[in-house]
Amino acid sequence: MSFNQDVNDRLEKLAVKYKASGQELVDFLDGLLYADYLTYWDYTHLDTLLSLQTPRTSIKDEPIFIMYHQITELYFKLSLHELEQIAEEKEFTAQWLLNKVERINRYFDALTHSFGVMEKGMDREQFLKFRMALIPASGFQSAQYRRIEMAATNFIELVDKEYKEEFRSRETSLEEMFDNIYWKNGAIVEKTQEKTLTLRQFELKYKDELMRWAKRMTEANLWNKYLQISEDERIESGLKNAMRNLDLNVNVNWPLQHYRTAVAYLAMRPSDKAATGGTNWQKYLPPRFQKRIFYPSLWTDAEHEEWGKAWVESVLNELKKK
Repeated sequence: MSFNQDVNDRLEKLAVKYKASGQELVDFLDGLLYADYLTYWDYTHLDTLLSLQTPRTSIKDEPIFIMYHQITELYFKLSLHELEQIAEEKEFTAQWLLNKVERINRYFDALTHSFGVMEKGMDREQFLKFRMALIPASGFQSAQYRRIEMAATNFIELVDKEYKEEFRSRETSLEEMFDNIYWKNGAIVEKTQEKTLTLRQFELKYKDELMRWAKRMTEANLWNKYLQISEDERIESGLKNAMRNLDLNVNVNWPLQHYRTAVAYLAMRPSDKAATGGTNWQKYLPPRFQKRIFYPSLWTDAEHEEWGKAWVESVLNELKKK
């Protein structure tokens, strides 16, 4: 059988490529000859993926709870995939950075919608039963979400709002800021002010890893990359608006949808159910309490003051009508 010039050219290039590994092209062609065809289910590890739901109880709706949280983690991984590329890129244009930010925004749009399905996706009475078997596990323990936050902005913006201005006024170590990061207050027992087991487990497993990640992102985070683009280009390309949307998606829309879901399953009158990890979800999730803003300079003083308020009030008004 004779080959056309295109095939011969590629064979020559393959021979050069594989020779660098110390092997001849014919050896790799033998490998191709005997290898099985690739299938969709093997490529995606579908059987493994579909077997990763291991309920703790026999209650029918528990697998739904597991799958939605696994979906959430996959969207987080997609977002981190983009943030990793942003951190590593040394030379880039406004359009390149815009494309990456818009991808993350689409992931969070889909994530928020996906998690919203769970608001009415389980039987409430079933949830209140199987959740007791999950203690002290909690979505609070998502290390990927923490990495997204640290890759999106300067670490000072993640400090608890009670200490943020003090830390801005003096030289502060990354370690001190980490010890006062905003989300720790969401896993403190209100009566005793002690750390919940959920928080202690999380810090034991992830603190060192997150500190290394935070140090890596000190200069390579998205905000610092954004500042390398001129103001005119930020506006003309739409990058500035995309950054504002990202701020809302991560710090308002996603936490609010999580809050709405928590309200649907945990809110009771006259008292509320605690979350599985003992986290203070009523104060931890609503954006108006945290006032966490990745990019403060992109928002007006009035927008700072009203941060998340309209979204939370709309949810509460909906609930009152039910």
